[in-house]
Amino acid sequence: MPQAKKLSSKPATAPSKKGGDVDEFLHLIAARNPSEPEFLQAVHEVAQDVLPFIADKPEYRELKVLERMTEPDRILSFRVAWQDDDGHVHINRGYRVQGNNAIGPYKGGLRFHPSVNQSILKFLAFEQTFKNSLTSLPMGGGKGGSDFDPKGRSDSEVMRFCQAFMTELVNHIGPDCDVPAGDIGVGAREIGYLFGQHKRLTRQFQGILTGKGPSFGGSLMRPEATGFGVVYMMDNMLRHAGDSLDGKTCVVSGSGNVATFCVAKLNEFGAKVVTLSDSSGFIHDPEGIDAEKLAWVMDLKNNRRGRIDAYAKEFKCDFQADAKPWTVPCDLAFPCATQNELNEIDAAALVKNGCHAISEGANMPTTPGAVQVLQEGGISLAPAKAANAGGVAVSGLEMSQNSQRYAWTSEEVDTKLKSIMAGIHEQCVTYGEPDQSNVNYLKGANIAGFVKVAEAMIAQGVH
Repeated sequence: MPQAKKLSSKPATAPSKKGGDVDEFLHLIAARNPSEPEFLQAVHEVAQDVLPFIADKPEYRELKVLERMTEPDRILSFRVAWQDDDGHVHINRGYRVQGNNAIGPYKGGLRFHPSVNQSILKFLAFEQTFKNSLTSLPMGGGKGGSDFDPKGRSDSEVMRFCQAFMTELVNHIGPDCDVPAGDIGVGAREIGYLFGQHKRLTRQFQGILTGKGPSFGGSLMRPEATGFGVVYMMDNMLRHAGDSLDGKTCVVSGSGNVATFCVAKLNEFGAKVVTLSDSSGFIHDPEGIDAEKLAWVMDLKNNRRGRIDAYAKEFKCDFQADAKPWTVPCDLAFPCATQNELNEIDAAALVKNGCHAISEGANMPTTPGAVQVLQEGGISLAPAKAANAGGVAVSGLEMSQNSQRYAWTSEEVDTKLKSIMAGIHEQCVTYGEPDQSNVNYLKGANIAGFVKVAEAMIAQGVH
């Protein structure tokens, strides 16, 4: 194999006093948002790159554009009361964080999981604003959900919860206002129930949710989009460096929708995936997770609701309980499980074992300390706001199809997805390659995502 240009992710430039000290800025944000660690982490990741960038740009600083971005347009919080199959009443809390709509309607998923709280949803809405900006589609940023756990609940219980949730949300969303989608705990079943209740309450058939079934306005390729996009981003990164995915050994975390479709696309590119994981641990299959094994995993997770250790028993490979896959030697890594799953120790292991690039499939899966270790170790990191934007990109394409009352083929959607991911990569290079040799994808994504939203906010005046 010819010697390829090494991928690299340089640390962000030190903040300029002229643009405002990062620590001082974060202190002010923390004072306004106490006890919200996930949100503050997301703001820190952006501020460390954006503040130096706007140091000599008074129009951004004087109008306090970044400060305004850190304050959501509004946060809706509401009670969701519902009855289980035994007639017992349950009370959950529902949210919708409408972050920023400077470039389009609020757009972002709904998450049903016991961990859901205001901090997590504010972080996701803030991140979504930049992610949606990078797609170049007219979508603002939002996020919502509930601490309801659909696991173990019957279809009728999930239906009753979704109907109660939508009854509270219905007056705050719309095709030109706010278009939610699915996320953790919200799949095709939940989207169908939510859509049905919206239609029942409004007596209108509108494109007010994405991730719908193809029979009632959903887009083909939506389930695959995030996982495919993560791989398309890595493909662009490697080709930019004169390399390719072919023959690369890859570690992937998670075993849900994003992870499994990431594996499927990596296999198409000729890479070899050797790990998958869930909350119980990870499997290491040195022979690679081929299409047949992957189909078995999808059936295990989607139909049998099993744990990943069953794979090790079925295919006679190693299972590490209560562990993560980052100690396995690899060329490339794809964290596709959950936020903050990759810490400093994990990052050091990846550096030691020869990994040279990471594409994030989950939202903010890498801790700040780990980011620093990866950058210092010369590992190129494509952040989630760029790498996993494929999901919301196809959601945006679903909105376009709904507006046209038309459906594109899988091939048409996939072609558009590839083009969008290539455009995101190009933006990252533009703002993250000051010396034209090494790309800081994190910096590039943060600044590129910021600029489009900032220009729209300035044009629309202070409000």
